[in-house]
Amino acid sequence: MSEIKDYAIKCFQDEAQAILDLIPLLTDDFDKAIDLIYHSRGKLVVTGVGKSGHCGAKIAATLASTGTPSFFINPLDAFHGDLGMISSNDIVLAISNSGQTDELLRFIPFLKKRNIPLIAMSGNQTSLLAEYANCHLNISVKYEACPLNLAPTSSTTATLAMGDALACALMKIRSFQAKDFAQYHPGGSLGKKLLTNVRDLMRKDNLPIVNSDMRIAEALTIISDGRLGMAVVLNSRHLVGLITDGDIRRTFQRYQKESFDMVVKDIMVTNPIIVYEKEKIVDIEHLFNEKRIHTLIVLDDNNDFVGFIDYRDCMI
Repeated sequence: MSEIKDYAIKCFQDEAQAILDLIPLLTDDFDKAIDLIYHSRGKLVVTGVGKSGHCGAKIAATLASTGTPSFFINPLDAFHGDLGMISSNDIVLAISNSGQTDELLRFIPFLKKRNIPLIAMSGNQTSLLAEYANCHLNISVKYEACPLNLAPTSSTTATLAMGDALACALMKIRSFQAKDFAQYHPGGSLGKKLLTNVRDLMRKDNLPIVNSDMRIAEALTIISDGRLGMAVVLNSRHLVGLITDGDIRRTFQRYQKESFDMVVKDIMVTNPIIVYEKEKIVDIEHLFNEKRIHTLIVLDDNNDFVGFIDYRDCMI
């Protein structure tokens, strides 16, 4: 049984190598494919049979979610009426490891007649599919990760990787940003984080606020009532500092009785970490780990204090 993990490791290594082997296979045809898709006035129609079809559906979904209008069509359905879904402004991406899949080759006369560009993705650069395509993306692999060298494993991994390469290149050319990504992913936690501002989740009521001349013993009571382990120090609404229960505890330990005569400004932090209410939740999450803190102070555009955002508030 100790050999079982070795089988998995070998599979990972073979498939990883298959992806790396694609690098020298990239030619000017990749640039041509990107140029065709980027300047298209229509959609990218992805098609393929069997495992290539499954990969094609995933590639179409990735492209559609990253700014490239795209959909998958089953070639078997295409010849029973679905060809009407393809317009003269569209581009077809046909995927076939052999490049000789009959169902895809039957597409070619239809595409040529309507002057619809064809991008071929196959492991055979001398195949009929590659020959008749406007550009060919070579996804050939030396061998499958399958122990029998039969089941599509390395080849499907290479196909998906090439599809991701198309998507990534198009995202860079289009300057596709997180806010654009959010428009295509409004559901789920990812979409919520991309669309949600700090002010949507921040705590605005019953906030622990102290002034700089308050005795620290009194400030400790306010901090305890606030249940955040800290309080902001304000001059009117303007932030001048931050004091935590830890600051007060350490002060009592160090100065003991003298601490009762000390005021907030004697021990407060004058440069606390802040965020702004219009920032996106996804843009501030890293601060909690990087700064090793659990709560951030929130300011508005006038640099006035408006609330707190806790790391638990961001768990959406």
